[in-house]
Amino acid sequence: MNKVVGSAAEAVADVTDGASMAVGGFGLCGVPTVLIEALYERGTTRLSVVSNNCGVAGRGLGRLLAAGRIARATGSYIGENKELARQYLAGDIEVELTPQGTLAERLRAGGCGIPAFYTPAGVGTQVASGGLPWRYAPDGGVAVASPAKEVREFDGRSYVMEHGITTDFALVRAARGDRFGNLVFDKAARNFNPLCAMAGRVTIAEVEELTELDPGEVHIPGVFVQRVVVLTPEQAADKYIEKRTVRS
Repeated sequence: MNKVVGSAAEAVADVTDGASMAVGGFGLCGVPTVLIEALYERGTTRLSVVSNNCGVAGRGLGRLLAAGRIARATGSYIGENKELARQYLAGDIEVELTPQGTLAERLRAGGCGIPAFYTPAGVGTQVASGGLPWRYAPDGGVAVASPAKEVREFDGRSYVMEHGITTDFALVRAARGDRFGNLVFDKAARNFNPLCAMAGRVTIAEVEELTELDPGEVHIPGVFVQRVVVLTPEQAADKYIEKRTVRS
């Protein structure tokens, strides 16, 4: 089956307001910027996003965030995203923070059809006992807090139960792909992209190069991918760097 579509706009045309999306990338590495821009241009809003972070000012998911298009974000890192922190503290967005490894496994589990699993990460903290602020009220109080999770003991050690994640859509970026949707990711871009591709019921991949792939080099098989958007050379080369240096 040829899964190549003509444009990013065509690929995201059925992403409706209020949809849930898993979005690949780490920082600005491996982020599906062209698909995100197509959603921005389409005006899609009230999105529930699952991603390691929400981009930075003007880049990645930061484009949708600044426009007020994201209603809920599940991730592990707010970091230096001042707009996300501002919206979160103002009660404009609901944020579910989860340990980074747990987030990765929740996406993988969802993609594998596993409804829940147990992990030691978060035991003895509010991750397990509940009470983490998901949404703040205008007066600074907590409007919505995380619920308590089941904790069980296995071989003398406590574990907290986490649920797998599936989403309506997934947006990912790959270095290479074929017309069947098989994908290969380059170096650090092989971060959350494969996991998000598994978790989406409809996964859309933007690829820098459309080519024939050796089955042995495939990172994500085409069974997980429904649409492929081939980037132009200019789009493929447009890779923003968060910080060129870490010190002066």
